[in-house]
Amino acid sequence: MANNCWDKMLKIFSWICTFLLVTAVFMVIGFLVVKGYKAVSLELIFADTRPFDALLLKRQVFGGLFPAMAGTVSLVVLSMGFALPLGLASGIFLAEYAPFRVKWFFSLLFDILAGIPSIVVGLFGFSITIFLHHFFSEQIFPCLLIASLSLSFLVLPYIIRTTQMSLESLPLQVRLTAPCLGATKLENIFLVLLPSSMSGIISGIVLAIGRCAEDTAVIMLTGAVATAGVPKSIFSSFEALPFYIYYMASEYTDHSELMQGYGAALILLIISAGLFGVSYGIKNRFATKIPNRF
Repeated sequence: MANNCWDKMLKIFSWICTFLLVTAVFMVIGFLVVKGYKAVSLELIFADTRPFDALLLKRQVFGGLFPAMAGTVSLVVLSMGFALPLGLASGIFLAEYAPFRVKWFFSLLFDILAGIPSIVVGLFGFSITIFLHHFFSEQIFPCLLIASLSLSFLVLPYIIRTTQMSLESLPLQVRLTAPCLGATKLENIFLVLLPSSMSGIISGIVLAIGRCAEDTAVIMLTGAVATAGVPKSIFSSFEALPFYIYYMASEYTDHSELMQGYGAALILLIISAGLFGVSYGIKNRFATKIPNRF
């Protein structure tokens, strides 16, 4: 009787917590939609520049979100370009090659790195910039390259641990099928284990992309500015949607500028939701295909 009472109380408490969490999420999303949907338009993105001219980089966009969107895309592409090869290789090494003590040590290290606040990573990137500026070239300033390297360091633990855990969670039957048929360890990893764990790996990659797209503290200290335009090179300053939202929220002068900030937040929310939707779809697709192969 007492156990049933505790079970009911625990179930009620769980439902209350779930309801509060879902309500909070929908309140935040609803607030952004109500505040920002009226501001979302081609004018918000391209201002008075024709979209075709802006997309072809024939004319610079002043007062629109297009430079911030271009900077965000450039930032994500460069960051993932740095983080993906090292993250995947490290995850494969920890899951398939590392001895137990090495695996335990580096797993703990990467878990600690994953919990480091992004502002600390931003300060680290800023310190690296100062070092390079004084000791190697006075032409090096906070720029797209430094911000991308800092963000790649921020998301690297997520990619490593996701890859490692996805590989380690595979059943023994999947692991032993190819070696029993004469495949080498390397062939087994690349032809069997990686495709079998691809749904979890891709989910981690897409979540890392979302982290790169939404982080503000790192880019604020490593090169993001309010009016840089479309980045001309990896050594130039850049605009980004998270920093644009922060700037508008703290420095707006009238109601219209505040509405632009809400519109930018809604666009960033749509981009993040799209990334999570892609992650969910890819994960389900691989989950339905892989079991049929074995």
